[in-house]
Amino acid sequence: MSRARRPLRRAQLSDEVAAHLRAAIMSGALRPGTFIRLDETAAELGVSIMPVREALLKLRGEGMVQLQPHRGHVVLPLSGQDIQDIFWLQATTAKQLAAAATDHITDAEINELDRINDALAAAVESSEPATIAGIEFAFHRVFNHASGRIKLAWFLLNAARYMPADVYAADPEWGAATVGHHRELIATLRRRDAAAAIDRTVWQFTDAANRLTQMGAI
Repeated sequence: MSRARRPLRRAQLSDEVAAHLRAAIMSGALRPGTFIRLDETAAELGVSIMPVREALLKLRGEGMVQLQPHRGHVVLPLSGQDIQDIFWLQATTAKQLAAAATDHITDAEINELDRINDALAAAVESSEPATIAGIEFAFHRVFNHASGRIKLAWFLLNAARYMPADVYAADPEWGAATVGHHRELIATLRRRDAAAAIDRTVWQFTDAANRLTQMGAI
């Protein structure tokens, strides 16, 4: 399957390449049994072979690809349980952050979330996937930071690399649903309703897992 070339120029190229390939595997763009060729991937992303090799080493450690002697790296299958486990872990961590954020978030931070969500709605209306992904990240950065549990937020950030943000951002239905979800979450924060904030947070990960399954990742 052909994937659009996206030149990468940032310092941690191997991380960028790994993120690109991980998203393709998680979304089903790279199917189980597909061989990932070093030279083809390097040319596609506009990088040298070295960061591609390093990225594949990372993905081997995550159990997403396997090295077959004399043939190269092949994509391993993801089961429905794999996807459920990945998003369960994220949701479990996010629940703790949501509870803490409800207790500690300031009115100024809630207003900032409102402003960010308005920007997200405008980006969704204009169909700007790259902008949508960036704004969505900014929304959750403010929300998670408000919890005061910075180390836990860092763990969630690392777990969230399994969410193919660019794929979600390109889906208009997801965009509209996410804007509405954020509005509901902001309302629960204004009421200081921790149970409702947790419920809205869990919905986000349940919805993400279901959409990924529907994309044909498994």
